[in-house]
Amino acid sequence: QLQLVESGGDLVQPGGSLRLSCEVSGFRLDYYAVGWFRQAPMRKEREGVSCIGTSDGTTYYADSVKGRFTISRDNAKSTVYLQMDSLKPEDTGLYYCAADLPRGLDIHTMCAGMMGYWGRGTQVTVAS
Repeated sequence: QLQLVESGGDLVQPGGSLRLSCEVSGFRLDYYAVGWFRQAPMRKEREGVSCIGTSDGTTYYADSVKGRFTISRDNAKSTVYLQMDSLKPEDTGLYYCAADLPRGLDIHTMCAGMMGYWGRGTQVTVAS
């Protein structure tokens, strides 16, 4: 059974840092593209924050997080990370980890929501 479990969400002050983790089980992580998505309060849609491809490690970042967030993967530990620095109140939201086989899609397209497997999310709140 394929599972993704997020952790690391917390309440943090503006300018602070957090590292989110996504532990996967039931599949080989190195075969899958993985990404982080967030759902802001009072909004229905999820925004693709950052995604990472398979063997070449190609990454995508939303413009709003470029230079502040870093995605990485440790296939041996079956874990994907999102290092978030210089956090802003607008980064507040429920952060989801998602994965899928690339199926010939580029990472930008996959980060637009073309992921079939999702975790349940971890809450990040940025407030003073």
